[in-house]
Amino acid sequence: MNLERIFEEFPAPSYRGTQQQALRDVRDAFAAGNDVVLVRAPTGSGKSLLARAIAGCARRADAGDPSDATGAYYTTPQVSQLDDVAADDLLADLNVIRGKSNYTCILPDERETPVNQAPCVRERGYDCSVKHRCPYFSDRAIASNREIAAMTLAYFMQTAGSEVFRKRDVVVVDEAHGLAEWAEMYATIQLGPRTVPFWDDLRVPEVDGVERAVRYAESLAQTCTRRKDDLLAQDSLSPADVRERDRLQELIGELEWFVSDYRDPGSPTTWLVDQSEPRSRDAGGTGDDGDDPQGGPLTIKPMNPEKYLQHTVWDRGNKFALLSATILNKEAFCRQVGLEPDSVALVDVDHTFPVENRPLYDVTQGKMTYEERDETTPKIARTIVRLMQHHPDEKGLIHAHSYDIQDRLADLLTDFGVGDRIRTHDRDGRDAALEAWKAADDPDVFLSVKMEEALDLKGDLCRWQVLCKAPFLNTGDSRVAHRLEEGQWAWYYRTTLRTVMQACGRVVRAPDDYGATYLADSSLVDCFERARTDMPDWFAAQVDRMERPDLPSFEPRAALGASGTSHRASSGSGTASRQGRASETGADDGRRTDRSSSRSSRSGRSSRSSPLADVWDTDG
Repeated sequence: MNLERIFEEFPAPSYRGTQQQALRDVRDAFAAGNDVVLVRAPTGSGKSLLARAIAGCARRADAGDPSDATGAYYTTPQVSQLDDVAADDLLADLNVIRGKSNYTCILPDERETPVNQAPCVRERGYDCSVKHRCPYFSDRAIASNREIAAMTLAYFMQTAGSEVFRKRDVVVVDEAHGLAEWAEMYATIQLGPRTVPFWDDLRVPEVDGVERAVRYAESLAQTCTRRKDDLLAQDSLSPADVRERDRLQELIGELEWFVSDYRDPGSPTTWLVDQSEPRSRDAGGTGDDGDDPQGGPLTIKPMNPEKYLQHTVWDRGNKFALLSATILNKEAFCRQVGLEPDSVALVDVDHTFPVENRPLYDVTQGKMTYEERDETTPKIARTIVRLMQHHPDEKGLIHAHSYDIQDRLADLLTDFGVGDRIRTHDRDGRDAALEAWKAADDPDVFLSVKMEEALDLKGDLCRWQVLCKAPFLNTGDSRVAHRLEEGQWAWYYRTTLRTVMQACGRVVRAPDDYGATYLADSSLVDCFERARTDMPDWFAAQVDRMERPDLPSFEPRAALGASGTSHRASSGSGTASRQGRASETGADDGRRTDRSSSRSSRSGRSSRSSPLADVWDTDG
C-alpha cells in the first residue's frame, strides 16, 4: 500500500469540508502499522470519494513481485449505494460487477433471459459464439483485471475462494456499520417451501436442538446432492431446472458449512435453531426419520460468525478501510466482526453541516409498544396532520417501521380527510412507489417501511420526516433474545441509536441543505438517554437542541395545502372533499373509495424490490 498517493488519488477537483484532514488521518493510521482503519464519517462528508482515494493507494501490479496481492476492492452492502457509485463520473474508474441475474443474454432468441438462465448454463457443452461480448463476462473480465473492482458485499462474499477475484492489497467496505448483521444474514440457512425446491417431498423432523439440526442438515445435503447430480446428468435443462440446480448447489454449500463449523471445536460461532409449526401437507418423502413427528420450516442462525467473516472478508485483502457514519463503539464493533481492537484504528471525521439545519423535534405522544400502540397510534396520526399543516407545501417522509403501523396510519389519515396527500407502498412495489413520490411535484407525504438507510432525499425531495416508532430489534428473534439473556442491553440500545442516526441523515445531504426530524415515540427519548455514552458529539448536539415545536391546531383541511387542494380539486377524483365532509359529520356517505385499493394503486407496483425488503422483518 503506497500511502503517499492518497491525496493525488482523491477524485474530486477540490476538497470539501474536512475531507483533506480525514485523508491525512487515514494515512497516518495506516502508517502507524494498523491493518484495519475504521473511518467514522457523517452523512454528506463524501465517504465514496474518501473510499476512492484509499483504494487508489493499493499496490500496483508493476510495483511488487508476481505473487504479491495488488489492486483494491470497493464493496458495500447496499445495492443503491453501488448504483450511486456507478452513476458518479468522479468514480468512473471503479469497475462495477454485479451478479449474473442482473444481466441479460445477447443471443437473438434469448434477449429477455437472465445470464444465469441462458443456454450456456442450460445446455451441456454449449459453445457460445458471443461469450466475448456477454455483458456479464465482459464486466467480470474488466473488473478482475483493473485496479479497483466494485461490487455488493453479497457478491464479494460469494466470490470468496474464486480464481477470478483473488486476494487484493486493499479492501474498502462502505456503509460498514452493519457488517456483523449482514454476515449473520448471509450465513443464516432458511429451510422451507421457498428455499428448498422439493420441500413438499421431505419428511422434516421435530428439531429439539442444534445437534439434531446438524444430523438433519447432513441428511438433507446428501439428498440435495443426489438431486443435483440427476440434473447435471441431463444434456439440456429448462430455466426452472437451472434455477433448481443452482439453488441446490447453494443449499449444499450452506448445509456443509454449517455442519463443518458446528463440528469444529475451535470455531467461535454459536448456532441457534428456530422451527415453525408444520403446515398441513401429505406425509412421506425422503430422509431416514421413519415415523418421527414431523416439524415445520427451519431457520439455522449463527451468532457473531467470525469464522465466516474470516473466510469471506478478512482473508481477501492485506489492508482494510471500513467507512460508516454510525460505527458507534469501536471495541464492540471489533468483537462482533472478529477483529482485535488493539490493532484497529478509528478515524473520526467532523460533521460540517450546521446543527441548526438538522433539528430534532420532540412530538412524542406515548410509547409504540404492542401493548400501548392502539392508544398511541391515533395520537401520532393527529400529530402527522398537524405537521402536514405546518409543512403545507413540502414533502414529508413518515418512518412507519412496520406494515402494520403503516396500514393503521394510512387508514386514520384517510379518515381524517387528508388521504389525497398520502402515499404508501407494499413489499413488491416499494422502489417504484418511492421513485414516483420523489418525481412528483405535489407535496405528498410518503408512509414508508424500513427506509432509514440508503436513501438520498436532498433538497426539496423531502424537508421533514417523522419517526413513528423506536426501531428496536424484535426481542422475539432468537439471536436478539440470546444476547439479551447474556445482558447485552448496551448493544440493544446502541443498535437502535444507530438506526435512528441513519434515519436522521436521509433529509439533510449537504451543508446548505435543511430538514426537520420529528420524534413521535417516547421510547426514542429513552433510547437517547440509555445510549448517550455511544453517541457521537455531532449527534449529541442535535439531541441537546431538541425542543417541542409550536404546531397549528388540528385542522385537516389545512393539511392538504393550498397548491395541493387546487391540484386535487381539478383532478376530478373528489376523494378529498368527500372524505372531508365525512370527517366533519362523523358519517360515511357510502361513496368513499376502498382505502386498501386506493393505496395499492398509488404505490406503483413493480416486480423489482428493494434489497432492504429481504433483510428486515417488516411484519411487527
